[in-house]
Amino acid sequence: MRDHLERLRDIIEAIEKIERYSCKGKEAFLHDELIQIWMIHHLEIIGEAGRSVSEGFHLNNTQIPWQKIVGMRNVLIHEYLGLDLEIIWQVISVDLPNLRFQIEGILKDQ
Repeated sequence: MRDHLERLRDIIEAIEKIERYSCKGKEAFLHDELIQIWMIHHLEIIGEAGRSVSEGFHLNNTQIPWQKIVGMRNVLIHEYLGLDLEIIWQVISVDLPNLRFQIEGILKDQ
């Protein structure tokens, strides 16, 4: 079974993969279905990794919005036909850089 450090590294890796294409900008995201699928898939991985980290770890790291991360995963997987690309882009462009900073801080302290 993977420990919390491996799960955090999974999150960083998924963010890095999203960043490969998010640097092309919002218009590329909105108009390229393959980029959308790529980014959504890696957002799902982030949510799954966040869901798999122990509740104790969540409680010790409350600066991370674990509930929102897992909630996003659930929406992406279960509501895939009604996704709002504007909201997804907001998560990618605004929330992920901050999440990366927070996760890297935790990993640095380990």
